[in-house]
Amino acid sequence: MIIDWHAHVYPPELAKERRWGGASPLTIENLLEAHEKAGIERCVVSNTIHYLKDKTADESLAFLRRWNEYGAEIQQKYKDRIIVFTSTIPCGGTPFNKELERAITEYKLNGVLINSSHQHTYPDDDEAKPFFELVSGLGIPMMMHAPSVGYGEERMRDYRLASSVGRPMDGALAIARMIVRGVLEKFPTLKVVGTHLGGGICEMIGRMDYAYTLGDEVYFLGRYEPMLINHKPSHYLKMMYLESTSYWVPGARCALESVGADHFIFGTDAPPLKSLKAEGVELIKKLGLSPEDERKVYCENARKLLKI
Repeated sequence: MIIDWHAHVYPPELAKERRWGGASPLTIENLLEAHEKAGIERCVVSNTIHYLKDKTADESLAFLRRWNEYGAEIQQKYKDRIIVFTSTIPCGGTPFNKELERAITEYKLNGVLINSSHQHTYPDDDEAKPFFELVSGLGIPMMMHAPSVGYGEERMRDYRLASSVGRPMDGALAIARMIVRGVLEKFPTLKVVGTHLGGGICEMIGRMDYAYTLGDEVYFLGRYEPMLINHKPSHYLKMMYLESTSYWVPGARCALESVGADHFIFGTDAPPLKSLKAEGVELIKKLGLSPEDERKVYCENARKLLKI
């Protein structure tokens, strides 16, 4: 079996609003057709909530409620093929946390997607602590996805750099901040999945380790306080799971070696780019894994996180 951890759809009325130059690819029917062609039996379906970037809190909460309703509907309709996640804003406060809890306990959704940043807030901000307490208590996986555009947007409007560089780098920054700000120290049972190989965090984690271990020797690089962690940053990275979307074998191999085959999960981040489904499946085969480790990446790690 192959389980794709990383697939997105929108409610039909929202999918129609997006301008794709034709029919929207972000429909459940389009997703299932793409998976059937690629030989993918099951998938985690989530909503990236990119369209909340400029919305008010009340508007955002209304969109999230609609997604939860629709997610529950399609999960029931296609229960043998999809597992649906809710989405939320970690720093949104009590109303967002209540809606998250309702999505899990009443609608029986199976996890939560957050963006690595939202309106200049990041998941390590103090306002997100009640969110992490709730997620830990519910025992659900938390999937962290890049926003539509992260920091430095004004320098990434050409050559699709916002998508290819800006978004994964925002994901890496969010993971780095969660590590050094002690989120994984305070909540060691969190099941965090970083999409897109963690946005390149694996190439930088060695630099984060020496920033932590060298102490006063590198005072000229800035302060390292308050100290909120008891281990090197790479220790906390290995507590996380990384998802395979990258389409670059050397990058995928670096992420795999950084967290191990037990913490590496197959995903494609498609649709909308259906042509990348088969390439994502093939990438795992190119890693040269043992049959046992290949099974872990394709499905067993996801099964463990989803308890299925």
